[in-house]
Amino acid sequence: MRRFTEGFYGYAVAVFVSLGLVGVFFLVSPPSREEHIPKREYGITVANFNRAVPYKVWAPSQDPAGWISNSNRVAKGEGGAQVLSIGYATATREHAMFLQSDERPAAEFANRLANSNQVVGSQDVAGTTWERRFREDKKQRTLVRMLPDVTLVVTGTASWEELGQLAAALKELPKPAA
Repeated sequence: MRRFTEGFYGYAVAVFVSLGLVGVFFLVSPPSREEHIPKREYGITVANFNRAVPYKVWAPSQDPAGWISNSNRVAKGEGGAQVLSIGYATATREHAMFLQSDERPAAEFANRLANSNQVVGSQDVAGTTWERRFREDKKQRTLVRMLPDVTLVVTGTASWEELGQLAAALKELPKPAA
């Protein structure tokens, strides 16, 4: 028995037995084919943002069908302005993000988030006009709406139609009672 485990022949047998066991393991445990995109609820982030800023806040009244909210945060923008962002995996699994801030000048905020200062057209969304911007090398589409107190930006690799769905879902929230 000792000769069987010694030398090159013993080594080769041990390698083949190990590979065989690994192969059997892969046969009996099929790989997962399920998609896993972590969902991140944004309700508390939006409520806290709404309490913290002096202007009316916008947020999706309902996520578009098949979309998964997968990020949200409040960050500091230029000049101390706060920026709310909510990110999504769309129904076609592209990326879309909604951002808003009262950062001034509003055009610079929009330019920075769109990675472009070139307006390539407009898009009607639920009766309101949004600017379209496109950065070809990043395949980034952006819808921009500048209001007196806040700038709304919907951007990502999603199609114009999908970005329009997110923009259409945005509703102005009432300010909480003091």
